[in-house]
Amino acid sequence: MKFCGALLLCLCFFAGASRAAPFNLATMTCVRYQNEVIAAPAPDSDSINTVMWLFGFSVGRSGAHVMYGDALAGFGFALDAECKDKPTETLLDALATIKPDSKNPMDLSILECQTFASRHLDLVKSDRESADTIMMWLYGFAVAKSGNHLFDPGGLGSFESLLMDDCKKSPGRSLFDALSSIKAAKPKG
Repeated sequence: MKFCGALLLCLCFFAGASRAAPFNLATMTCVRYQNEVIAAPAPDSDSINTVMWLFGFSVGRSGAHVMYGDALAGFGFALDAECKDKPTETLLDALATIKPDSKNPMDLSILECQTFASRHLDLVKSDRESADTIMMWLYGFAVAKSGNHLFDPGGLGSFESLLMDDCKKSPGRSLFDALSSIKAAKPKG
């Protein structure tokens, strides 16, 4: 419930619709991120899912193995403040400075794949949009764990399939191990 509350709060801050264009975090400046991705998103863009992906990426890159359900809004506001203070900084560097609120962590290393998969499928049936938003966090986390730094929302479906297939093949495996094993394509340039 707290996680949904954080998403709702973030919705007020980050308006959008459904899908953003791919971009490289190492070459995207804060000012471009704020002007092109958040403030003036493409018509088929979803700013919440973009921020959720960035949040997952940031946690994955930090080496942590937890999901902070209460920290999305704080993360989004902190990233916004960092980018306003340093507009020429790359988004990759900005993300490295954000430290999420660590209240109520969910440890991905003790959550079994089969438990996650079952809950995910139930959520897909009742609220596909929320299921996609949570999957975006996991996608960002997995991209960071793979050493990549390319945001490509078009890969969500394929990522979801890979993760769910992995959970089906190894149901007792931790979600953290499953996410760490998924390899994302390296960015070009």
